[in-house]
Amino acid sequence: MIFALTVLSLIAFAANSILCRIALGQHYIDPAGFTIIRLLSGSMALYFILVFHQYRKKPNANNSPEKLDQSLSASKGSWLGSALLFAYALSFSYAYGYLDTGTGALILFGSVQICLILSALIAKQKLLISEWLGLGLACIGFVYLIYPELTTPSLIGFILMMVSGMAWAGYTLVGKRSKAPLIDTCYNFFRTTPLVVILLLLTLSTTEYSYDGILLAVLSGAIMSGVGYAIWYVALTGLTTTKAAVVQLLVPVIATIGGVIFMNEAMTTRLQISTLMVLGGIALVLLSKQFFVKSKAI
Repeated sequence: MIFALTVLSLIAFAANSILCRIALGQHYIDPAGFTIIRLLSGSMALYFILVFHQYRKKPNANNSPEKLDQSLSASKGSWLGSALLFAYALSFSYAYGYLDTGTGALILFGSVQICLILSALIAKQKLLISEWLGLGLACIGFVYLIYPELTTPSLIGFILMMVSGMAWAGYTLVGKRSKAPLIDTCYNFFRTTPLVVILLLLTLSTTEYSYDGILLAVLSGAIMSGVGYAIWYVALTGLTTTKAAVVQLLVPVIATIGGVIFMNEAMTTRLQISTLMVLGGIALVLLSKQFFVKSKAI
């Protein structure tokens, strides 16, 4: 059950990259419009999921209606989390105006993991030599991906997706202490509404919509983001932190394959080598401590 849910959530994460790239690559919609519809549809989907979730929590001896209400009111996300979520979604959309599907997903999830590793260093968590080697390998992989093309538009796309990854990493850290992830995520989506309205007003005269673009944005927001995040939270109950981090490294691979199939994007040798370096380096960081601790124990 956990395996199936994990696979579904990873496919949803990769599908976000594919849907965004198709929408922007085919000029069905612009980045601002995609972000607006994605966040609004995600809010609506999560609202209905939350209502259904609370409805299924039937009162019992240890779970009275009063306790359910207290639990609901105690967890309502945060404005910081909402701001980070909005920054992630907006920079994600604009980045895919410059990047292929696989390249964007690699930069996004690679930067997320690197930021989480760096946050551990800031928290004064010591790294093993193998973990330092893995971090260095991942960073070299990033540089190799865009070198020697450190010019517009590749550099712009790289920076935008790095910003998106850093925002998502920050969102992850903010929600790390959440005791009700689904409820907090729902309210975080709700709180992006003022930012979405501001974006709508600022881009009202330039935003372009089409039926296909709206459909792709709704699929990304309501299904892949809303439902996908809900499935991921259920899957996390059966995954360790290390396993949860490692399995996410499969997303760039899935997204790359999707880009080749749906967008006829080329799977270049540079992308393949960079993917191996980044994913291999991050996996080395995530698995080193667990491996060496077990080796010493033996």
